[in-house]
Amino acid sequence: MISAPKKERAIAVWLFIICAMIFAMVLLGGVTRLTHSGLSMVEWRPLFGILPPIGEAAWQLVFEQYQQFPEYQKINFTMTQAEFKRIFLFEYSHRVLGRAIGVVFAVPFLYFLLRRRISWRLAPRLGVMFVLGGLQGLLGWYMVQSGLVDRPDVSAYRLTAHLGLAVLIYGYIFWTALGLLAPQPQPQPQPQQASGDSGWRLGRIGAPVLTALVFLTLLSGGFVAGNDAGLAYNSFPLMDGRFVPEDIFRLEPWWRNFFENLPLVQLDHRLLALLTVFATLALWLAGLRAPLGAGARQAFHVWVAMVMLQLGLGIATLLLFVPVPLGAAHQAGALLTFSAALWSSHALRRE
Repeated sequence: MISAPKKERAIAVWLFIICAMIFAMVLLGGVTRLTHSGLSMVEWRPLFGILPPIGEAAWQLVFEQYQQFPEYQKINFTMTQAEFKRIFLFEYSHRVLGRAIGVVFAVPFLYFLLRRRISWRLAPRLGVMFVLGGLQGLLGWYMVQSGLVDRPDVSAYRLTAHLGLAVLIYGYIFWTALGLLAPQPQPQPQPQQASGDSGWRLGRIGAPVLTALVFLTLLSGGFVAGNDAGLAYNSFPLMDGRFVPEDIFRLEPWWRNFFENLPLVQLDHRLLALLTVFATLALWLAGLRAPLGAGARQAFHVWVAMVMLQLGLGIATLLLFVPVPLGAAHQAGALLTFSAALWSSHALRRE
């Protein structure tokens, strides 16, 4: 008979593997966006289509299908079949990895379920994960459809929703795995806290709020990507010689400017990123004076290091006009920063 802690550790390892695959999925999705590969597959076959085109006849068929849609007709009309294969394989790999995540989730889930290793408290969470994964697949195709009609580019709203749901699923699974690996102890009566513990209390409240801010900043990056806003105003800290560029409210109604107007979309992302940096540094300094445990203190150090690294990656990506490797690294850094924020919040919650 396997003890409960050992069973929970095995499930936690499985969930962390799922997180790693989702991380790779988000990273590959970013590369797909940066290489403009997302509209190369014009059919959606969720249960079939695992194998790529085999042979010249099959490749010619999918290339001819692609030629019937706006991206080829308006932008890539000089593209050769060899060039098409490159963008196709990026999108194909992205979709196959999504299917692989489903398999890696479903098979161990059935094994743990049949062996009665899943507690009644954990089962609903795993069910929610499965449903969210299916919805993410549907949302991905809904996003792609927006670029197959008239405008040869996916909707920035749908792209950001697709990214946001992926990050939420990742965060939900990551938090659940942390809880299994390091369960929260039963609450015990606490003595009256001294005034010097204010830093601890600030961290326990501030860490979840800052985690939400990291997520909001990440979403604003989705709108930057969806509007190709990183290819303009490639200077820092000024934008076209100004801290606040002109024409930030040129669209009607006014709220569209926050999501569609390129200068304001980029300015929003910059301001949210800088707010995240300064707030995280302030929380980290407060944590240095608080009586934190070793785990929480280590998590805070990793968090502030990732925030500073992510700031550097963002500035470098902007100044160099979004090269694919740097753009992908910046997206990976966003998810790692979010992970560090979740880890810090969880460690404080346990304490």
